[in-house]
Amino acid sequence: MSDHPLVYIIMGSKSDEEKMKKAEEVLKEFEISFQTFVSSAHREPDKTADLIKGAEAKGVRVLIAGAGLAAALPGFAAAYTRLPVIGVPLASGSLNGVDALYAAVQMPAGNPVATVGIDNAKNAAHLAIRILALTDPKLKQRMSERKKN
Repeated sequence: MSDHPLVYIIMGSKSDEEKMKKAEEVLKEFEISFQTFVSSAHREPDKTADLIKGAEAKGVRVLIAGAGLAAALPGFAAAYTRLPVIGVPLASGSLNGVDALYAAVQMPAGNPVATVGIDNAKNAAHLAIRILALTDPKLKQRMSERKKN
């Protein structure tokens, strides 16, 4: 694994860590370098914006953003970067994640967020791997071999 992360995993709250660890597990399995952050679009907007804006210069190629309730984080991230953003709506509150799902998929034109199912951080990591494999033949081969098994 490289010292420079290819993927940032960002979540809005420390309480999201358990669900977002599933993305980490998949990335580790495929030997994809990543870095994980807790940073809220609502509580720390400047810090979160700086983190996202600086990602591409650090070699990051994909962002995975998990959040519940209003789930502003994935859209917030997409507004500050040209990198692909994968939103993970997290189950919480009285709507059990449906509100977060709608928030992630209802982005305005030109500000897309690829969105996986509620609590499906594992699929977010698999989508990130597919994106990275477009320009990495070795990763593409590993992905193909794993898919056969």
